[in-house]
Amino acid sequence: MELGNIPQPTYGPGPEAPESSTPGLVAMAHAFLRLVQPNPLPVGETLRAEESSGAPVLYCHSFLSQLLLYELGFLVCAAIGVLFIILVPLVGCCFCCCRC
Repeated sequence: MELGNIPQPTYGPGPEAPESSTPGLVAMAHAFLRLVQPNPLPVGETLRAEESSGAPVLYCHSFLSQLLLYELGFLVCAAIGVLFIILVPLVGCCFCCCRC
């Protein structure tokens, strides 16, 4: 079964961001996101299943390590945020209660 002459698809430029009244804030947000997450999403990796003693075994160590590398920036930001959520009230309490 032949499909005949199928033309190659032509792709145009990607979607453009809408114009904003605050281009400085938009540029700053995009710069932050590029700083926090510089690695591309590991979409091409798939989980492989092999039969071993009758049960499928998933080999996903490589995929999980790439996914953690992808999310590393967000994990660091979340850890810093949790640290500030805990430390700021604690330091404020020490300043208020232990004024020496």
